Amino acid sequence: MKKKVISALSLIGLYLPGASATDAVEFDWFRYDTPPALYEVEETQFKNPVLPGYYPDPSITRKGDDYYLVNSSFSYTPGLPVFHSKNLTDWKLVGYALDRASQTSFTGLGMSRGIFAPTLRYHDGVFYLITTAVDSGGNFILTATDPAGPWSEPVWLPEVGGIDPDIFFDDNGKAYIAHNDAPPGEPLYNGHRAIWLWEFDLTTMKVVPSSRKLLVNGGVDISQKPVWIEGPHIYKKDGWYYLTCAEGGTGPQHSQVVFRTRSLNDAFVPYQNNPILTQRDLPLPRPDAVDAAGHADFIQGPDGRWWSVFLATRPYLNDWYNTGRETFLLPMTWQTGWPMILPSGKPIPVTLPKPYPDIKSESTAFYSWREDFTDVELGLRWQGLRSFNRDWVHIQGGRMKLTPLREPLTSKGDVSYLGVHQSAAEYAVETEMYLPESTGVSGGLAAFQSEAFHYYFGARYTTAGTQLFVERTVDGKTSTVATHRLKAMQPEAITLRIRGDKERIYFDFRTSRGWTSMLEKTANTSSPAMDATWLSTNKAGGFVGTTLGLHSRKD
Repeated sequence: MKKKVISALSLIGLYLPGASATDAVEFDWFRYDTPPALYEVEETQFKNPVLPGYYPDPSITRKGDDYYLVNSSFSYTPGLPVFHSKNLTDWKLVGYALDRASQTSFTGLGMSRGIFAPTLRYHDGVFYLITTAVDSGGNFILTATDPAGPWSEPVWLPEVGGIDPDIFFDDNGKAYIAHNDAPPGEPLYNGHRAIWLWEFDLTTMKVVPSSRKLLVNGGVDISQKPVWIEGPHIYKKDGWYYLTCAEGGTGPQHSQVVFRTRSLNDAFVPYQNNPILTQRDLPLPRPDAVDAAGHADFIQGPDGRWWSVFLATRPYLNDWYNTGRETFLLPMTWQTGWPMILPSGKPIPVTLPKPYPDIKSESTAFYSWREDFTDVELGLRWQGLRSFNRDWVHIQGGRMKLTPLREPLTSKGDVSYLGVHQSAAEYAVETEMYLPESTGVSGGLAAFQSEAFHYYFGARYTTAGTQLFVERTVDGKTSTVATHRLKAMQPEAITLRIRGDKERIYFDFRTSRGWTSMLEKTANTSSPAMDATWLSTNKAGGFVGTTLGLHSRKD
Protein backbone atom coordinates (compact mmCIF):
# COMPACT_ATOMS: atom_id res chain seq x y z
CA MET A 1 0.00 0.00 0.00
CA LYS A 2 1.34 3.38 -0.92
CA LYS A 3 2.20 5.86 1.80
CA LYS A 4 -0.51 8.40 2.51
CA VAL A 5 0.54 12.02 2.08
CA ILE A 6 -1.77 14.64 3.56
CA SER A 7 -0.84 17.75 1.64
CA ALA A 8 -2.99 20.04 3.77
CA LEU A 9 -1.05 18.98 6.85
CA SER A 10 2.44 19.52 5.44
CA LEU A 11 4.75 20.61 8.21
CA ILE A 12 7.78 21.97 6.39
CA GLY A 13 8.57 24.95 8.58
CA LEU A 14 5.31 26.87 8.28
CA TYR A 15 4.03 29.32 10.86
CA LEU A 16 1.01 31.53 11.20
CA PRO A 17 1.52 34.98 9.68
CA GLY A 18 2.59 37.31 12.45
CA ALA A 19 3.43 34.51 14.86
CA SER A 20 6.96 34.29 16.16
CA ALA A 21 8.83 30.99 16.02
CA THR A 22 10.42 31.97 19.34
CA ASP A 23 6.96 31.62 20.95
CA ALA A 24 6.81 27.92 20.09
CA VAL A 25 6.58 25.31 22.83
CA GLU A 26 8.85 22.39 21.90
CA PHE A 27 7.96 18.78 22.67
CA ASP A 28 10.82 16.28 22.56
CA TRP A 29 8.72 13.11 22.76
CA PHE A 30 5.29 11.80 23.73
CA ARG A 31 4.54 8.43 25.30
CA TYR A 32 1.26 6.59 25.78
CA ASP A 33 1.05 3.58 28.12
CA THR A 34 -1.70 1.19 29.17
CA PRO A 35 -1.33 -1.65 31.70
CA PRO A 36 -0.64 -4.78 29.59
CA ALA A 37 -3.24 -6.82 31.48
CA LEU A 38 -5.93 -4.68 29.86
CA TYR A 39 -5.08 -5.65 26.29
CA GLU A 40 -2.72 -8.63 26.07
CA VAL A 41 -4.23 -11.98 25.05
CA GLU A 42 -3.01 -15.30 23.70
CA GLU A 43 -1.72 -15.32 20.13
CA THR A 44 -4.78 -17.16 18.76
CA GLN A 45 -7.23 -14.74 20.41
CA PHE A 46 -8.28 -11.14 19.98
CA LYS A 47 -9.74 -8.68 22.43
CA ASN A 48 -12.69 -6.38 21.89
CA PRO A 49 -12.85 -3.57 21.02
CA VAL A 50 -10.81 -3.99 17.84
CA LEU A 51 -10.61 -0.20 17.56
CA PRO A 52 -10.26 1.00 21.17
CA GLY A 53 -11.09 4.54 22.11
CA TYR A 54 -13.35 7.03 20.41
CA TYR A 55 -13.97 5.28 17.05
CA PRO A 56 -17.78 5.13 16.75
CA ASP A 57 -20.29 4.28 14.00
CA PRO A 58 -18.08 1.79 12.11
CA SER A 59 -18.78 0.96 8.48
CA ILE A 60 -16.87 -1.78 6.68
CA THR A 61 -16.30 -2.95 3.13
CA ARG A 62 -14.07 -5.49 1.37
CA LYS A 63 -11.99 -5.51 -1.81
CA GLY A 64 -10.68 -9.02 -2.38
CA ASP A 65 -8.75 -10.04 0.72
CA ASP A 66 -8.54 -6.48 2.08
CA TYR A 67 -11.01 -4.97 4.54
CA TYR A 68 -11.47 -1.24 5.00
CA LEU A 69 -13.33 0.50 7.82
CA VAL A 70 -14.28 4.11 8.49
CA ASN A 71 -15.63 5.87 11.60
CA SER A 72 -17.42 9.06 12.56
CA SER A 73 -15.09 11.92 13.52
CA PHE A 74 -17.47 14.79 14.38
CA SER A 75 -15.48 18.07 14.53
CA TYR A 76 -12.00 16.55 14.74
CA THR A 77 -9.60 17.10 11.83
CA PRO A 78 -8.48 15.42 9.72
CA GLY A 79 -11.80 13.58 9.63
CA LEU A 80 -13.26 10.23 8.64
CA PRO A 81 -10.36 7.94 9.65
CA VAL A 82 -9.81 5.01 7.28
CA PHE A 83 -8.44 1.70 8.60
CA HIS A 84 -7.14 -1.35 6.72
CA SER A 85 -6.99 -5.01 7.77
CA LYS A 86 -6.49 -8.43 6.24
CA ASN A 87 -7.83 -10.41 9.20
CA LEU A 88 -10.58 -8.23 10.78
CA THR A 89 -8.79 -7.94 14.12
CA ASP A 90 -5.55 -6.05 13.39
CA TRP A 91 -6.29 -2.59 11.98
CA LYS A 92 -3.90 0.02 10.66
CA LEU A 93 -4.83 3.68 10.27
CA VAL A 94 -3.95 4.45 6.64
CA GLY A 95 -5.44 7.90 6.10
CA TYR A 96 -8.43 10.20 6.31
CA ALA A 97 -11.13 10.89 3.74
CA LEU A 98 -11.37 14.52 4.89
CA ASP A 99 -7.88 16.02 4.92
CA ARG A 100 -8.22 19.55 3.53
CA ALA A 101 -10.24 22.71 4.04
CA SER A 102 -11.71 22.67 0.52
CA GLN A 103 -13.82 19.62 1.41
CA THR A 104 -15.77 21.05 4.35
CA SER A 105 -15.57 23.41 7.33
CA PHE A 106 -16.31 22.90 11.01
CA THR A 107 -15.67 26.51 12.02
CA GLY A 108 -17.54 27.49 15.17
CA LEU A 109 -18.95 24.01 15.81
CA GLY A 110 -19.00 22.11 19.08
CA MET A 111 -17.00 18.89 19.13
CA SER A 112 -20.10 16.69 18.81
CA ARG A 113 -21.30 18.31 15.58
CA GLY A 114 -19.64 17.84 12.19
CA ILE A 115 -19.27 14.34 10.73
CA PHE A 116 -21.89 11.81 11.78
CA ALA A 117 -22.20 8.14 10.82
CA PRO A 118 -20.63 7.26 7.44
CA THR A 119 -21.10 4.30 5.10
CA LEU A 120 -18.14 2.90 3.15
CA ARG A 121 -18.67 0.65 0.12
CA TYR A 122 -16.53 -0.75 -2.70
CA HIS A 123 -18.19 -1.09 -6.11
CA ASP A 124 -16.83 -1.65 -9.59
CA GLY A 125 -13.30 -0.41 -8.83
CA VAL A 126 -14.35 2.64 -6.80
CA PHE A 127 -14.70 3.26 -3.06
CA TYR A 128 -17.77 5.31 -2.11
CA LEU A 129 -18.06 7.07 1.25
CA ILE A 130 -21.34 8.76 2.12
CA THR A 131 -21.92 10.69 5.33
CA THR A 132 -23.39 13.80 6.98
CA ALA A 133 -21.71 17.08 7.90
CA VAL A 134 -24.10 18.26 10.59
CA ASP A 135 -24.45 22.06 10.72
CA SER A 136 -21.84 22.29 7.96
CA GLY A 137 -23.39 21.27 4.67
CA GLY A 138 -25.54 18.17 5.11
CA ASN A 139 -25.19 14.86 3.29
CA PHE A 140 -22.44 14.22 0.73
CA ILE A 141 -20.48 11.51 -1.09
CA LEU A 142 -16.72 11.13 -1.54
CA THR A 143 -15.01 8.72 -3.94
CA ALA A 144 -11.51 7.23 -4.22
CA THR A 145 -9.74 4.42 -6.02
CA ASP A 146 -7.40 3.96 -3.05
CA PRO A 147 -9.06 4.21 0.39
CA ALA A 148 -5.79 5.58 1.81
CA GLY A 149 -6.45 8.59 -0.41
CA PRO A 150 -6.63 10.97 -2.02
CA TRP A 151 -10.41 11.26 -1.76
CA SER A 152 -12.49 13.50 -3.99
CA GLU A 153 -14.13 16.78 -3.23
CA PRO A 154 -17.63 16.24 -1.79
CA VAL A 155 -20.63 15.71 -4.01
CA TRP A 156 -23.38 17.35 -1.97
CA LEU A 157 -26.88 15.85 -1.84
CA PRO A 158 -29.23 18.73 -1.01
CA GLU A 159 -32.38 16.63 -1.53
CA VAL A 160 -31.29 14.05 1.04
CA GLY A 161 -32.19 15.31 4.51
CA GLY A 162 -31.51 13.94 7.95
CA ILE A 163 -28.42 11.95 8.89
CA ASP A 164 -26.70 8.55 8.58
CA PRO A 165 -26.93 7.94 4.81
CA ASP A 166 -26.23 4.51 3.34
CA ILE A 167 -25.35 3.68 -0.27
CA PHE A 168 -26.46 0.31 -1.67
CA PHE A 169 -25.51 -1.19 -5.05
CA ASP A 170 -28.09 -3.66 -6.36
CA ASP A 171 -27.14 -6.53 -8.63
CA ASN A 172 -29.34 -5.07 -11.40
CA GLY A 173 -27.03 -2.07 -11.82
CA LYS A 174 -29.11 0.37 -9.78
CA ALA A 175 -27.90 2.24 -6.69
CA TYR A 176 -29.85 3.58 -3.74
CA ILE A 177 -29.39 5.90 -0.77
CA ALA A 178 -31.18 5.12 2.51
CA HIS A 179 -31.10 7.59 5.40
CA ASN A 180 -32.69 8.75 8.63
CA ASP A 181 -35.02 11.75 8.44
CA ALA A 182 -38.20 13.18 9.92
CA PRO A 183 -41.27 10.94 9.73
CA PRO A 184 -44.17 11.64 7.37
CA GLY A 185 -46.45 14.26 8.90
CA GLU A 186 -45.99 15.50 12.44
CA PRO A 187 -43.86 13.38 14.81
CA LEU A 188 -46.07 11.32 17.11
CA TYR A 189 -43.61 11.45 20.03
CA ASN A 190 -40.12 12.64 20.95
CA GLY A 191 -37.57 10.55 19.05
CA HIS A 192 -40.02 9.53 16.31
CA ARG A 193 -37.92 9.23 13.13
CA ALA A 194 -38.12 7.35 9.85
CA ILE A 195 -35.91 5.63 7.27
CA TRP A 196 -36.25 6.80 3.65
CA LEU A 197 -34.90 5.57 0.31
CA TRP A 198 -33.82 7.35 -2.88
CA GLU A 199 -32.69 5.88 -6.17
CA PHE A 200 -29.23 7.25 -7.00
CA ASP A 201 -27.82 7.87 -10.49
CA LEU A 202 -24.15 6.89 -10.54
CA THR A 203 -23.58 8.73 -13.81
CA THR A 204 -24.82 12.14 -12.65
CA MET A 205 -24.08 11.47 -8.95
CA LYS A 206 -27.54 12.79 -8.10
CA VAL A 207 -30.66 11.26 -6.61
CA VAL A 208 -33.43 10.43 -9.09
CA PRO A 209 -36.15 13.09 -8.73
CA SER A 210 -39.43 11.91 -7.17
CA SER A 211 -37.91 8.53 -6.19
CA ARG A 212 -38.13 9.14 -2.42
CA LYS A 213 -39.83 6.26 -0.62
CA LEU A 214 -40.64 5.54 3.04
CA LEU A 215 -39.03 2.30 4.30
CA VAL A 216 -39.60 2.34 8.08
CA ASN A 217 -41.80 4.66 10.13
CA GLY A 218 -40.72 4.86 13.77
CA GLY A 219 -39.08 1.48 14.10
CA VAL A 220 -39.91 -2.19 14.54
CA ASP A 221 -43.30 -1.52 16.19
CA ILE A 222 -44.52 2.07 16.13
CA SER A 223 -47.22 1.27 18.70
CA GLN A 224 -44.40 0.90 21.24
CA LYS A 225 -43.06 4.38 20.36
CA PRO A 226 -39.54 3.28 19.34
CA VAL A 227 -37.03 6.12 19.25
CA TRP A 228 -34.17 7.19 17.02
CA ILE A 229 -34.32 4.68 14.18
CA GLU A 230 -31.08 5.49 12.34
CA GLY A 231 -27.85 4.15 10.82
CA PRO A 232 -29.53 2.16 8.00
CA HIS A 233 -27.61 -0.33 5.85
CA ILE A 234 -29.10 -2.41 3.02
CA TYR A 235 -27.75 -5.79 1.82
CA LYS A 236 -28.98 -8.43 -0.61
CA LYS A 237 -28.69 -12.17 0.08
CA ASP A 238 -30.47 -15.17 -1.45
CA GLY A 239 -33.01 -12.97 -3.19
CA TRP A 240 -33.91 -11.00 -0.06
CA TYR A 241 -33.20 -7.35 0.65
CA TYR A 242 -32.20 -6.82 4.27
CA LEU A 243 -32.36 -3.48 6.06
CA THR A 244 -30.60 -3.20 9.40
CA CYS A 245 -30.83 -0.12 11.63
CA ALA A 246 -29.92 1.13 15.06
CA GLU A 247 -32.88 1.76 17.37
CA GLY A 248 -33.21 3.22 20.85
CA GLY A 249 -30.51 5.89 20.77
CA THR A 250 -26.78 5.43 21.35
CA GLY A 251 -27.06 5.13 25.14
CA PRO A 252 -28.01 2.16 27.36
CA GLN A 253 -31.18 1.41 25.30
CA HIS A 254 -29.20 1.09 22.06
CA SER A 255 -30.02 -1.92 19.88
CA GLN A 256 -29.72 -3.30 16.36
CA VAL A 257 -32.81 -4.39 14.45
CA VAL A 258 -33.40 -5.91 11.02
CA PHE A 259 -36.14 -6.01 8.36
CA ARG A 260 -36.42 -7.77 4.98
CA THR A 261 -38.39 -7.73 1.73
CA ARG A 262 -38.33 -9.50 -1.62
CA SER A 263 -38.59 -6.22 -3.53
CA LEU A 264 -37.67 -2.62 -2.79
CA ASN A 265 -41.14 -1.76 -4.08
CA ASP A 266 -42.72 -3.73 -1.23
CA ALA A 267 -42.81 -3.07 2.51
CA PHE A 268 -39.95 -4.19 4.75
CA VAL A 269 -41.09 -6.71 7.38
CA PRO A 270 -39.38 -6.70 10.79
CA TYR A 271 -37.77 -9.82 12.24
CA GLN A 272 -39.94 -11.34 14.96
CA ASN A 273 -36.86 -11.95 17.15
CA ASN A 274 -35.57 -8.36 17.07
CA PRO A 275 -33.28 -6.98 18.33
CA ILE A 276 -30.36 -8.92 16.86
CA LEU A 277 -27.93 -7.11 19.19
CA THR A 278 -28.38 -5.20 22.45
CA GLN A 279 -27.05 -5.06 26.02
CA ARG A 280 -29.95 -3.12 27.51
CA ASP A 281 -31.30 -6.13 29.46
CA LEU A 282 -28.10 -6.59 31.46
CA PRO A 283 -27.41 -4.85 34.81
CA LEU A 284 -24.60 -2.43 35.57
CA PRO A 285 -22.06 -2.62 37.06
CA ARG A 286 -20.86 -6.09 36.01
CA PRO A 287 -17.42 -7.60 35.28
CA ASP A 288 -15.98 -6.78 31.83
CA ALA A 289 -19.09 -4.77 31.05
CA VAL A 290 -19.84 -3.79 27.46
CA ASP A 291 -22.86 -1.56 26.98
CA ALA A 292 -24.80 0.59 24.50
CA ALA A 293 -24.20 -1.83 21.62
CA GLY A 294 -25.65 -1.11 18.18
CA HIS A 295 -25.11 0.77 14.94
CA ALA A 296 -23.85 -2.36 13.20
CA ASP A 297 -22.55 -3.05 9.71
CA PHE A 298 -22.16 -6.52 8.16
CA ILE A 299 -19.39 -8.05 6.04
CA GLN A 300 -18.88 -11.44 4.42
CA GLY A 301 -15.36 -12.83 4.30
CA PRO A 302 -13.81 -14.61 1.31
CA ASP A 303 -14.52 -17.94 3.03
CA GLY A 304 -18.26 -17.21 3.18
CA ARG A 305 -18.43 -16.47 6.93
CA TRP A 306 -20.22 -13.30 8.07
CA TRP A 307 -19.09 -10.76 10.65
CA SER A 308 -20.47 -7.61 12.19
CA VAL A 309 -18.72 -4.47 13.36
CA PHE A 310 -20.66 -2.21 15.71
CA LEU A 311 -20.20 0.44 18.35
CA ALA A 312 -20.36 -0.17 22.07
CA THR A 313 -18.94 1.28 25.28
CA ARG A 314 -16.86 -0.05 28.18
CA PRO A 315 -18.37 1.63 31.25
CA TYR A 316 -16.78 1.85 34.66
CA LEU A 317 -18.83 2.27 37.85
CA ASN A 318 -22.37 2.51 36.49
CA ASP A 319 -22.30 4.17 33.09
CA TRP A 320 -19.25 6.42 32.83
CA TYR A 321 -16.93 5.89 29.86
CA ASN A 322 -14.20 8.40 28.98
CA THR A 323 -13.12 6.30 26.00
CA GLY A 324 -16.29 7.14 24.11
CA ARG A 325 -18.03 4.71 21.76
CA GLU A 326 -15.67 2.14 20.28
CA THR A 327 -15.61 -0.42 17.43
CA PHE A 328 -16.31 -4.07 18.32
CA LEU A 329 -16.32 -7.24 16.21
CA LEU A 330 -18.49 -10.37 16.53
CA PRO A 331 -19.31 -13.29 14.25
CA MET A 332 -22.75 -13.16 12.66
CA THR A 333 -24.92 -16.17 11.83
CA TRP A 334 -27.97 -16.65 9.62
CA GLN A 335 -30.96 -18.35 11.23
CA THR A 336 -34.04 -19.24 9.17
CA GLY A 337 -33.17 -16.51 6.69
CA TRP A 338 -32.41 -13.80 9.26
CA PRO A 339 -29.09 -12.43 10.56
CA MET A 340 -28.27 -12.74 14.26
CA ILE A 341 -25.30 -11.14 16.02
CA LEU A 342 -26.04 -11.95 19.67
CA PRO A 343 -29.25 -13.12 21.38
CA SER A 344 -30.82 -10.72 23.88
CA GLY A 345 -29.62 -11.17 27.45
CA LYS A 346 -26.21 -12.50 26.44
CA PRO A 347 -23.19 -10.31 27.32
CA ILE A 348 -20.81 -9.30 24.56
CA PRO A 349 -17.64 -11.38 24.93
CA VAL A 350 -14.43 -9.41 25.37
CA THR A 351 -11.95 -12.17 24.39
CA LEU A 352 -12.65 -14.40 21.39
CA PRO A 353 -10.78 -16.69 18.96
CA LYS A 354 -9.28 -14.82 16.03
CA PRO A 355 -11.36 -15.17 12.85
CA TYR A 356 -8.27 -15.75 10.72
CA PRO A 357 -5.37 -16.62 13.07
CA ASP A 358 -3.01 -17.57 10.22
CA ILE A 359 -3.40 -14.26 8.35
CA LYS A 360 -1.05 -11.50 9.48
CA SER A 361 -1.91 -7.83 9.13
CA GLU A 362 -0.20 -4.60 10.15
CA SER A 363 -1.78 -2.80 13.07
CA THR A 364 -1.63 0.64 14.61
CA ALA A 365 -0.49 0.51 18.24
CA PHE A 366 -3.39 1.83 20.29
CA TYR A 367 -2.46 0.92 23.86
CA SER A 368 1.29 1.49 24.29
CA TRP A 369 3.54 3.49 21.99
CA ARG A 370 6.00 6.37 21.85
CA GLU A 371 6.62 9.12 19.32
CA ASP A 372 10.00 10.87 19.06
CA PHE A 373 9.05 13.25 16.22
CA THR A 374 11.82 12.05 13.95
CA ASP A 375 9.66 12.40 10.80
CA VAL A 376 9.02 15.82 9.27
CA GLU A 377 5.38 14.84 8.73
CA LEU A 378 2.87 14.70 11.56
CA GLY A 379 1.88 11.14 12.44
CA LEU A 380 -1.56 10.07 11.25
CA ARG A 381 -2.90 9.38 14.72
CA TRP A 382 -2.74 13.09 15.73
CA GLN A 383 -5.94 15.10 15.25
CA GLY A 384 -6.83 18.73 15.87
CA LEU A 385 -10.00 20.65 16.60
CA ARG A 386 -12.25 21.90 13.77
CA SER A 387 -9.63 23.51 11.54
CA PHE A 388 -7.48 21.80 8.90
CA ASN A 389 -4.85 24.53 9.29
CA ARG A 390 -1.54 23.28 10.70
CA ASP A 391 0.63 26.33 10.08
CA TRP A 392 1.27 26.47 13.82
CA VAL A 393 2.89 23.00 13.83
CA HIS A 394 6.54 22.50 12.93
CA ILE A 395 8.67 19.36 13.27
CA GLN A 396 12.41 19.83 13.19
CA GLY A 397 15.44 18.26 14.83
CA GLY A 398 13.43 15.55 16.57
CA ARG A 399 11.03 17.96 18.24
CA MET A 400 7.47 19.02 17.55
CA LYS A 401 7.06 22.78 17.96
CA LEU A 402 3.61 24.25 18.57
CA THR A 403 3.38 27.98 18.03
CA PRO A 404 0.55 29.02 20.35
CA LEU A 405 -2.68 30.38 18.98
CA ARG A 406 -4.66 32.85 21.06
CA GLU A 407 -7.77 30.68 21.35
CA PRO A 408 -7.95 28.57 24.54
CA LEU A 409 -9.32 25.04 24.74
CA THR A 410 -12.69 26.52 25.74
CA SER A 411 -12.98 28.22 22.34
CA LYS A 412 -14.86 26.98 19.27
CA GLY A 413 -12.22 28.62 17.08
CA ASP A 414 -8.72 27.55 16.00
CA VAL A 415 -6.91 25.99 18.96
CA SER A 416 -3.27 24.85 19.03
CA TYR A 417 -4.02 21.35 20.29
CA LEU A 418 -3.15 17.92 18.88
CA GLY A 419 -4.63 14.85 20.53
CA VAL A 420 -4.81 11.07 20.31
CA HIS A 421 -7.66 8.85 21.40
CA GLN A 422 -7.83 7.60 24.99
CA SER A 423 -7.88 3.84 24.46
CA ALA A 424 -8.58 2.45 27.94
CA ALA A 425 -9.94 3.51 31.31
CA GLU A 426 -6.42 3.20 32.75
CA TYR A 427 -3.54 4.97 31.01
CA ALA A 428 -0.57 7.30 31.37
CA VAL A 429 0.57 9.95 28.89
CA GLU A 430 3.90 11.67 29.33
CA THR A 431 5.93 14.30 27.50
CA GLU A 432 9.15 16.25 27.83
CA MET A 433 8.90 19.86 26.73
CA TYR A 434 10.81 23.12 26.51
CA LEU A 435 9.19 26.49 27.02
CA PRO A 436 10.15 29.53 24.94
CA GLU A 437 12.17 32.27 26.60
CA SER A 438 9.29 34.72 26.35
CA THR A 439 6.61 35.03 29.00
CA GLY A 440 2.91 34.97 28.19
CA VAL A 441 3.02 31.47 26.67
CA SER A 442 2.07 28.17 28.25
CA GLY A 443 2.33 24.60 27.06
CA GLY A 444 1.67 21.11 28.32
CA LEU A 445 -0.71 18.16 28.30
CA ALA A 446 -4.48 18.18 28.01
CA ALA A 447 -7.21 15.63 28.63
CA PHE A 448 -9.91 16.93 26.32
CA GLN A 449 -13.53 15.81 26.13
CA SER A 450 -14.95 19.00 24.62
CA GLU A 451 -14.57 22.76 24.77
CA ALA A 452 -16.79 22.66 27.89
CA PHE A 453 -15.16 19.72 29.72
CA HIS A 454 -11.41 19.18 29.92
CA TYR A 455 -8.23 19.39 32.01
CA TYR A 456 -5.08 21.31 31.07
CA PHE A 457 -1.79 20.55 32.85
CA GLY A 458 0.58 23.32 31.77
CA ALA A 459 3.72 25.25 32.51
CA ARG A 460 4.60 28.91 31.94
CA TYR A 461 7.44 31.32 32.67
CA THR A 462 6.64 34.26 34.91
CA THR A 463 8.78 37.04 36.31
CA ALA A 464 8.95 35.02 39.54
CA GLY A 465 10.02 31.75 37.88
CA THR A 466 8.51 28.71 36.23
CA GLN A 467 4.96 27.91 37.27
CA LEU A 468 3.17 24.59 36.81
CA PHE A 469 -0.62 24.60 36.96
CA VAL A 470 -3.68 22.41 36.47
CA GLU A 471 -6.84 23.94 35.04
CA ARG A 472 -10.21 22.19 35.15
CA THR A 473 -13.05 23.22 32.85
CA VAL A 474 -16.52 21.97 33.77
CA ASP A 475 -19.59 23.11 31.89
CA GLY A 476 -17.50 25.83 30.25
CA LYS A 477 -16.26 27.32 33.53
CA THR A 478 -12.48 27.16 34.10
CA SER A 479 -10.79 27.11 37.50
CA THR A 480 -7.18 26.59 38.54
CA VAL A 481 -7.12 23.58 40.85
CA ALA A 482 -3.37 23.30 41.49
CA THR A 483 -0.22 25.39 41.10
CA HIS A 484 3.45 24.83 41.92
CA ARG A 485 6.51 26.99 41.34
CA LEU A 486 9.78 25.36 40.29
CA LYS A 487 12.99 26.69 41.76
CA ALA A 488 14.78 27.06 38.46
CA MET A 489 13.87 30.01 36.24
CA GLN A 490 14.35 28.07 33.02
CA PRO A 491 14.90 24.36 33.55
CA GLU A 492 16.46 22.52 30.65
CA ALA A 493 13.33 20.40 30.24
CA ILE A 494 9.96 19.98 31.93
CA THR A 495 8.50 16.48 32.07
CA LEU A 496 4.76 16.18 32.68
CA ARG A 497 2.47 13.20 33.06
CA ILE A 498 -1.28 12.67 33.20
CA ARG A 499 -2.53 9.36 34.56
CA GLY A 500 -6.06 8.03 34.41
CA ASP A 501 -7.65 5.30 36.48
CA LYS A 502 -11.35 5.10 35.67
CA GLU A 503 -13.00 7.89 37.70
CA ARG A 504 -9.68 9.37 38.90
CA ILE A 505 -7.15 11.53 37.06
CA TYR A 506 -3.65 12.42 38.31
CA PHE A 507 -1.13 15.11 37.32
CA ASP A 508 2.58 14.56 37.97
CA PHE A 509 5.85 16.31 37.14
CA ARG A 510 9.36 14.92 37.28
CA THR A 511 12.41 16.41 38.98
CA SER A 512 15.84 15.01 39.82
CA ARG A 513 14.19 13.35 42.83
CA GLY A 514 11.59 11.54 40.71
CA TRP A 515 7.87 12.03 40.16
CA THR A 516 5.87 14.49 42.26
CA SER A 517 2.09 14.82 42.38
CA MET A 518 0.81 18.29 41.53
CA LEU A 519 -2.29 17.86 43.64
CA GLU A 520 -0.30 16.95 46.74
CA LYS A 521 1.59 20.23 46.31
CA THR A 522 -1.46 22.44 46.62
CA ALA A 523 -3.67 23.35 49.53
CA ASN A 524 -6.73 23.37 47.26
CA THR A 525 -7.28 19.62 47.53
CA SER A 526 -6.64 16.86 50.06
CA SER A 527 -6.48 14.13 47.42
CA PRO A 528 -3.77 13.41 44.82
CA ALA A 529 -6.53 12.70 42.27
CA MET A 530 -9.19 14.80 40.57
CA ASP A 531 -12.60 13.73 39.25
CA ALA A 532 -12.24 12.13 35.81
CA THR A 533 -15.97 11.48 35.38
CA TRP A 534 -16.25 15.01 33.99
CA LEU A 535 -14.49 13.58 30.92
CA SER A 536 -17.05 10.79 30.45
CA THR A 537 -19.39 11.10 27.51
CA ASN A 538 -22.53 10.54 29.56
CA LYS A 539 -21.60 13.27 32.04
CA ALA A 540 -20.21 15.81 29.57
CA GLY A 541 -22.86 15.14 26.94
CA GLY A 542 -22.40 14.77 23.22
CA PHE A 543 -21.04 11.87 21.19
CA VAL A 544 -17.24 12.06 21.37
CA GLY A 545 -14.70 10.44 23.70
CA THR A 546 -11.67 11.89 25.44
CA THR A 547 -8.47 12.67 23.57
CA LEU A 548 -5.10 13.17 25.25
CA GLY A 549 -2.48 15.41 23.76
CA LEU A 550 -0.28 18.45 23.46
CA HIS A 551 -1.35 22.08 23.77
CA SER A 552 0.26 25.51 23.58
CA ARG A 553 -1.51 28.75 24.36
CA LYS A 554 -1.07 32.51 24.48
CA ASP A 555 -1.77 33.38 28.11
